[in-house]
Amino acid sequence: MGEYSTDAPLLLKTPEVEKKTTPSLFKSSAKWVLKSVIWVVFVSWILLMFLYPSDFMTHLVNHNWINATNGTVFGLTGSLFFAFTAPVMLLAFLAMLYLIISDEEEIQESKASKRPALRLWTFPVMVDGPFGVVNAAEFIGILLAVVFVIWACVVVTIHNWKLISSSEATSFSKSCLMLEQSGAKLGLIGLFCLSLLFLPISRGSILLRLIDIPFEHATKYHVWLGHLTMVLFTLHGLFYVIAWAMEGRLVEQILEWRDIGVANLAGVISLAAGILMWVTSLPGVRKWNFELFFYTHQLYVVFVVFFAMHVGDFIYCMAAGGIFLIMLDRFLRFIQSRKTVDIISATSLPCGTVELVLSKPACLRYNALSFIFLQVRELSWLQWHPFSVSSSPLEGKNHLSVLIKVLGEWTDKLKGKVSNNQKEPQKLLETQLKSLVTASVEGPYGHESPYHLTYKYLVLVAGGIGISPFLAVLSDVMHRLKEGKPCMPRNIYIVWAIKNSDELPLLSMINIDSIDPIFYDALNLDIQIYVTRQSEPKLEEGKSFGAMNTCTYPVSKRSAISVLVGTGDNIWSGIYIIASSIGFLIFLGLLDALYINPYGIQAWWYKGLLVFLCMVAAVVVFGGLVVALWHLWELRMLAAESIESNTKTSNTALHDVAVEQKNSNQDYLINSSTLRYGCRPDFKEIFESLSEQWGAADVGVLVCGPETLTSTVAKEIRSHSLSRKQNHPVFHFNSHSFDL
Repeated sequence: MGEYSTDAPLLLKTPEVEKKTTPSLFKSSAKWVLKSVIWVVFVSWILLMFLYPSDFMTHLVNHNWINATNGTVFGLTGSLFFAFTAPVMLLAFLAMLYLIISDEEEIQESKASKRPALRLWTFPVMVDGPFGVVNAAEFIGILLAVVFVIWACVVVTIHNWKLISSSEATSFSKSCLMLEQSGAKLGLIGLFCLSLLFLPISRGSILLRLIDIPFEHATKYHVWLGHLTMVLFTLHGLFYVIAWAMEGRLVEQILEWRDIGVANLAGVISLAAGILMWVTSLPGVRKWNFELFFYTHQLYVVFVVFFAMHVGDFIYCMAAGGIFLIMLDRFLRFIQSRKTVDIISATSLPCGTVELVLSKPACLRYNALSFIFLQVRELSWLQWHPFSVSSSPLEGKNHLSVLIKVLGEWTDKLKGKVSNNQKEPQKLLETQLKSLVTASVEGPYGHESPYHLTYKYLVLVAGGIGISPFLAVLSDVMHRLKEGKPCMPRNIYIVWAIKNSDELPLLSMINIDSIDPIFYDALNLDIQIYVTRQSEPKLEEGKSFGAMNTCTYPVSKRSAISVLVGTGDNIWSGIYIIASSIGFLIFLGLLDALYINPYGIQAWWYKGLLVFLCMVAAVVVFGGLVVALWHLWELRMLAAESIESNTKTSNTALHDVAVEQKNSNQDYLINSSTLRYGCRPDFKEIFESLSEQWGAADVGVLVCGPETLTSTVAKEIRSHSLSRKQNHPVFHFNSHSFDL
C-alpha cells in the first residue's frame, strides 16, 4: 500500500497539526470551569422543579425566597422569574461560551483516545415499544420523568388529603374540594413539564448543540414531553369540570374571566388548542394527513398566549425560559427564510429522485450529517420539508446538494416541474431553472460536531434514499484524507438495501472525480448492495451505476443561503441570545417601573399578556438589531469572497484532470461494491463477520432508512453488545432518520 496504507499514522504529524489539535492549558481550564458551572446550574434547576411539590421546597420558595426578593422593581414576578426562568437563560449563555472556545479537533481527540466500551447515548435498550428505539441515556430520562410524576402525584395527594381531612365541611363539599385541589396540583406538575417541552423543538437550540443532540433526534423528546404534558393538563381541566358540574356551576365557571386569580375561559381556550394539537399529532392521524397535523400545530401561539393570560404573570414566568428560547429560534428562522436562494442546477434521475444544488456562501457552517428545510413557493407558501445534505462541506465552497425522493404530492410536483422543463437530458440550465422555481431555505441544522469522523471503523446502513447523507459522509472522509484534515475513519462498510436496481445511479452521485486516486489506498471501502425486489439483474444492466451527466457548480453570490442560522457563527449567535435576554430584562423592568407599579395594575391575565409581549418585543427589537448587524457582516463577507474568487486563476486545467480520472474513480466504486439480488441483509451475520475482521475497537453504526430497518439494526446491536466477547468490537448505534 505504501505511504497511504491503513497501518499508516492518522495524519502526517506536521507542527501545524500538532499545534492545532493540542488545546492550551487556559482553554482546557476554561472549558472545565464552564462545564462544571453548567452542570451545577442545570442540576439545581431540575432539583428545584423535582422537589417543588414537597412542603419543604414549597415553603422555601413561596416564603423564604419570595420574602427575600420582595420590594424589588420586579416584585413577585421577578422572584419566580429568577428562580425558574433565569437558569435557562444562564445555561444558554454558558453553552454559547463553551461552544465558542471549543473546536472540532479537540472533540475528536478525546473520543478517539477512549478504549472500546459501551456508551449511554449509543447503546439501544428498548427497540420494540411505544417509544421506538431508546438508548440507555434516554431510558434513564424516561424513568426519571415517570418517577417525578408518580412522586409528585403521591406528595400532593397526601397533602390534599391532610388539608381536607381537617376541614369540617360535608362529604360532598370535601369531594368537590379534593377534585379542585388535585386539579390545581396536576396543573402545577404539567407546568414543569411545559418548561421542558419547548427546549427540544428549537431547531438551532444552543442547549441541544451543547450536548450534541440535533433537532432531528430531539423531536421525539418533544413528542414524549408533549404527550405527558397534555395528559396532565387534560386531567387538570377535567378534574375542575367534574367538580363544577357536581356543584351545578359548570357554565358559570367555564366562562369566568377573573382579574384577580386565574382566568378560567382563557384556560379553556388554551387547553382546547392544546388538545387539538395533541390529537392531530397522534401517529395514526399524522400518517393519514400530515398537513392537518402541520397546520393545527401552528396553534401553539394560541396555546401559549392564552396560557399566559390563564395563569398570570408570576406563574407564567415559571415556564417562560423554554418559550423564550423558541421565540429566539423562530425569529431567526423567519428572517433567514425570507431570502430566496439560487438553484444552481437540478437533476432528475430515472428512479424518481431529484438532486438540487443550492448556492451558499463559503462562510456557511455545516457538516456532512446536516439537513435543511426547503420551501418551493411555486408549490406551496406554507409547506417546509426536511432533506439531508448529500454533499460534503469540503466538496465545494459555494454549493450545497440535496437528494429528494418522490414520496408524496409535494415532491411529485417538484419532480414534474424539473422533468417537464429540462432542455438537456438529466439537466436543467441555471437561467431556466430560476424562472421555474423559487426556493427558500432554513438551516443547515444537525450535529454540532461531525461524530462520524470520531470512529476508525464505520458501518453505514441505508434504505433507499437513506443513502443520501452517507454520500456526504463518504465524500467528506475522502476529501479530508486528501487535504490532511483530522479524520479517523479508515474502514467503511456500507449496507444499502434498495427495492429495484433503478436506484443504483444514486451511488454515482458521490463527487469523487476531483479526489486524487492515490488516497484510495488509505481507505478500505466495502459496499454491499441488496436489491430486494429483483431476483436477477436486468438484461441491459451490468455491474455499473449508470451514466450520469455531471452538473457544473457555477459560483453564485446573488442569492445564496443566508448565514443567519442558530447553528451558524457561534459569536453572532451568542450576541443575539445575550442581547435579546438583556432586552427582555430591560422591558420587564421598565414595564414594572413605569406602568404596572405606578398605575396599580392588578389583573393577573393582563400582566401575563404583558410579560409575553415583553418577550416578543425583546426578540424583535434587541434581537432584530443584532440580526441587522449580522446581515451587514454577511454582506461584507460575501463581498470579500467575491473579490477573492475573482483574483484566482481559472480551474480549467484541474477540471480536465478530473475528467481524465473519471473512469478510474468509477471503477473504484464498482470494484468496492457487491450486488445481491432477491435478498435482504442479514445483520447478525454481518456483525459477526465484522467482529472477527476488525477485533476490539469502537465501531460507529449509522442507520438511515425506514423504521423497520432502524429497529432491526438496533436490536442486533443490543444482542451483540450483551453477548460481546472481549476481542470483539463495540458497535455504537446512531440513527439519522428524520420524522416530525
